[in-house]
Amino acid sequence: MDADEQEREPDFGAWVASRGPALQRFAYLVTGNNSDAPDLVQDALARALPRWDSLAASGTAEAYVKRSIVNGSISGWRKRRRLVLVEDVEPMATSHEPGPEERDADEAWALVQTLPSNQRAAVVLRFYEDLSFAQIATVLDCAEATARSHVHRALAKLRRRLEEQGLEEQGSNKQGMNEGVDNE
Repeated sequence: MDADEQEREPDFGAWVASRGPALQRFAYLVTGNNSDAPDLVQDALARALPRWDSLAASGTAEAYVKRSIVNGSISGWRKRRRLVLVEDVEPMATSHEPGPEERDADEAWALVQTLPSNQRAAVVLRFYEDLSFAQIATVLDCAEATARSHVHRALAKLRRRLEEQGLEEQGSNKQGMNEGVDNE
């Protein structure tokens, strides 16, 4: 190991130690899968290490790693869609009953997971990471207008799905009320 590599590793290691948990959360939010997230982060960091000096000097390390995570997620999604999936294992029962906020968050997350990868990544970057559209464009390696479009289209899809769910619930409530009137 030469002197340059010895100097680079502590900076890289310190950066990974400080940003690692946030990168793990980001990867989970992009993939929606706890088992894929650590692998995506590890692969992204492995790709960043040889370029660390230039990434750190230009201040683009975080964007580079996040973009690598998004690219890895998209590649994995393309591979998986060719596979026949089986049902997920049911989650273990918990002794705690979720409150309305947790149920709303779970429903929102389920809706976000139905979005295409780029739109899901843009929504996570915008509303979870609180990035500007310019920063999202850097991470997704696209034009700022494209980043705005991803977020706009994602929100439109989410609103449409929420409206559809609301109409379905209203329809079932009306049907239940009509059945009660017929029985009287």
